[in-house]
Amino acid sequence: MPRGARAKHDDVAVPAGIFAMGDPFDEGYPADGETPVHDVSLSAFLIDATAVSNRQFAAFIGATGYRTESEIYGSSAVFQLAVRADAKDILGTAAGTPWWLNVRGADWAHPAGPLSSWEEIPDHPVTQISHSDALAYCAWAGRLLPTEAQWEYAARGGLAQARFPWGNELHGEAEDGSTVHRCNIWQGTFPTVNTVDDGFLTTAPVRSFEPNGYGLFQTSGNVWEWCADWFLPKYYKSCQAKGTVVDPPGPTIGRGRVMRGGSYLCHDSYCNRYRLAARSSNSPESASGNCGFRTVAAAA
Repeated sequence: MPRGARAKHDDVAVPAGIFAMGDPFDEGYPADGETPVHDVSLSAFLIDATAVSNRQFAAFIGATGYRTESEIYGSSAVFQLAVRADAKDILGTAAGTPWWLNVRGADWAHPAGPLSSWEEIPDHPVTQISHSDALAYCAWAGRLLPTEAQWEYAARGGLAQARFPWGNELHGEAEDGSTVHRCNIWQGTFPTVNTVDDGFLTTAPVRSFEPNGYGLFQTSGNVWEWCADWFLPKYYKSCQAKGTVVDPPGPTIGRGRVMRGGSYLCHDSYCNRYRLAARSSNSPESASGNCGFRTVAAAA
């Protein structure tokens, strides 16, 4: 792949350490394999303060001419309330999740459909990105996708076994008694009514809300983030059996690739996966309007 000038990455230095990985509250979905909690030792590394933005991804496209998988397929998944497309370009719904529409012309540059453009939201996280697309960006940028363990350790920001990057309570309270929103998730009745109390129907700019203790923004909500690992729900059990695992690369097989962090569509009535321990997955070629990525590099 040809190389142009690499996009600038605002790195956060994450120190080496040992942390308890997994769900200490036992409130995750059993099929996701968030337990047992197990000790992980990680070497120091650098990680993006934010998810990769539209502007950064556009630099990659401009330098390489790369075509994403959504562009090659000709369509991608857009949430029903976000679609910006003519009726003829709505090709159908996803089986079992009718709020996802298959929209012709939806891709990273047109995240809500052909009537939308990344240039309208350059500082939002890039979406409509498959795992393969994320790896292609990393190869150009001289970066890597984080392992699942690196992602969770960095996302915790130094808080031991907390539910969220800021603590255990989802919301804060202002001096006037109003609710303080700390992340971009769904408010209202999913999937038909979003009251937009946090200010965002879909994605928010990558530096919205307060960063965690390490300086990472939005490791809960906004967009799912691809990790390097294969997804295997029983993997944590094998890790626990080994004692403290060191720089785990993840399993060698699995059903799809790991996604972390939740998204603007997460709601406790349907997808309570904006917790730090929460895990999900998708097939590597899949892309959608609520999935992006951030990258890592070796410590300097």
